[in-house]
Amino acid sequence: MIIQTNSWKVTFSVYRLCWWFFSNKLILVIIRNSLSQVFRQGLQAIPLSVDLWLHYINFLKETLDSNNPESDAKIKSVFEHAVLAAGTDFRSDRLWETYINWENDRGNLEEVTAIYDRILGIPTQLYSHHFQRFRDHVQNHLPKDLISPEDFINLRQELASTNEHFDNDGSPRNDLAAKIDINDPARIVSEIENMRHRIIEVRQEIYNHNENEVSRRWAFEEGIKRPYFHVKPLEKAQLKNWKDYLDFEIENGTLERVVVLFERCLVACALYEDFWIKYAKYMENHSNEGVRHVFSRACTVHLSKKPMVHLLWAAFEEQQGNINEARRILKALEESVPGLAMVRLRRVSLERRHGNIDEAEFLLQDAIKNSKTPNESSFYAVKLARLLFKVEKSLPKARKVLVEAIDIDKITFCNVLTHWIISNDFI
Repeated sequence: MIIQTNSWKVTFSVYRLCWWFFSNKLILVIIRNSLSQVFRQGLQAIPLSVDLWLHYINFLKETLDSNNPESDAKIKSVFEHAVLAAGTDFRSDRLWETYINWENDRGNLEEVTAIYDRILGIPTQLYSHHFQRFRDHVQNHLPKDLISPEDFINLRQELASTNEHFDNDGSPRNDLAAKIDINDPARIVSEIENMRHRIIEVRQEIYNHNENEVSRRWAFEEGIKRPYFHVKPLEKAQLKNWKDYLDFEIENGTLERVVVLFERCLVACALYEDFWIKYAKYMENHSNEGVRHVFSRACTVHLSKKPMVHLLWAAFEEQQGNINEARRILKALEESVPGLAMVRLRRVSLERRHGNIDEAEFLLQDAIKNSKTPNESSFYAVKLARLLFKVEKSLPKARKVLVEAIDIDKITFCNVLTHWIISNDFI
């Protein structure tokens, strides 16, 4: 059992976006007490997964002691974490509905109203369905059960002011604020209906604005044909749709919505470094730690052998003054993908910029020594000679490097390097 579990963990470390598939398999090889940890690890990796949140919540409902008063608090806490992590996803409707139904089952009508107040302002696929359910919620219950006592009193005072129920000094009558008993049944029914109408009317304005926001995003959402992770390449039309959608949200949306859309995009486009780079550049205007987190996920999980995103991460860390971290990133990349000239030269440039000329010279000499072809050796010899001549101001050392290189690779140096030597007054 332990061997099987560890093998799944190793696989997950590479394909963590397939966590729910792996958790299904893990159920067969681990005991129930460990399943909670499986869910938590999965949600930490992909917090936008509505399916995974719902499976975790159902798991808690089935396993927690229903007679324990802390069980409901635990489930509510998980619901809150879920909607904070995934609630602004355009396709998060099932999560919100499950939360509402759970509170309804417990008779927490005021909490249900509070949840509707949140979802009615979020552009989601079933936005109109939520508003209709909210209307039914208001029509099927008394206003005093739907909102807080303070809001209930304020609403009655507002309606009283509208109906000109004032004392002689112009202030609202205290009997309404104190909820006195009204003997006229028709007046009671009328007040209840007016309150219901006002509760819906206030949310109607929010709904109308939200409807406009949904319509602006609908075409982009319809263009998403594969929202899940797969190793197969995405079609060009899909990639363009994601890019256009991100550009739209960056221009028009809030930071929260942009981040959520990037996270959704990077489930389907996890293997495309352009989107990771775009995400990191966007975060530069908001959070250095956020930039670092994006680069770290891209380079250590999904794009461990893609050089460009590593080079940008190293440049970012150098810009922040984290020179040792920049060195570590470049060295790790070179160990992962050996033989890339751009990476070796970036390491040389880093050392040169920070005054470590000896280390820069060593890196180039090491590259010459370990070159697999004469052309490669000649390439690095030119770079080393330039460093010695331009930076160290040592013409004899530069000349020596070039002469040795010519002896090894006469064909390459015959035309190109001879001209370069003469133009730099080496002979």
